[in-house]
Amino acid sequence: MALIKIICTYMSIIFLAGILSCASQRSPIEKGYYILFDGSNLDQWVGNKDSYRIDNGTILVDPEKNKGGGNLYTSKEYSDFIFRFEFQLTPGANNGLGIHTPLEGDAAYVGKELQILDNTAKKYADLKKYQYHGSVYGIIPAKRGYLKPVGEWNVQEVSVQGPRIKVILNGTTIVDADYIEASKNGTIDGKDHPGLKRTKGHIAFLGHGDILRFRNIRIKEL
Repeated sequence: MALIKIICTYMSIIFLAGILSCASQRSPIEKGYYILFDGSNLDQWVGNKDSYRIDNGTILVDPEKNKGGGNLYTSKEYSDFIFRFEFQLTPGANNGLGIHTPLEGDAAYVGKELQILDNTAKKYADLKKYQYHGSVYGIIPAKRGYLKPVGEWNVQEVSVQGPRIKVILNGTTIVDADYIEASKNGTIDGKDHPGLKRTKGHIAFLGHGDILRFRNIRIKEL
């Protein structure tokens, strides 16, 4: 009997160790975050689902169907939030992240657009400072030099609280500013941005005809 008890105890320890080992390999649960894309469907999105399609657990901006651009919007509108996602650029890729945008119109003006861009491409060498990756287009320029090499996955977090936008790229804050304050004496691009007055709207990926991928998309409302 004593031998049986020892064997049972030993087996229990092995079993529990296995459970703990498996648990330690799982991704940590992000409390309060809602999954917008888990690699399996686009149920939480509306818009151009021909240009944006699921491929190998990612959202692929289709190279054939996105020649004319195309936008993919969250089906729900958001006001204050933290939005986390990963993206993979191809050489010269250009896209955008729209916030507080309606379902129609140019999000850079009727909402706000954060650039998603291959800063290293030669064709973008002479852009305005507010056009590079992470910048709030026409309003707030972002710090440069924190994108991973083209082809690698980048991790980005965008938080919006009132008029303050913070963008963290691969662990470095590249934007942290108040867009109302930044535009009180006029916008950097000198254009009218009525979307600065919007405090709620859809989040969107804004296509410009280039190939790239997105994955692990989630949001926390504030």
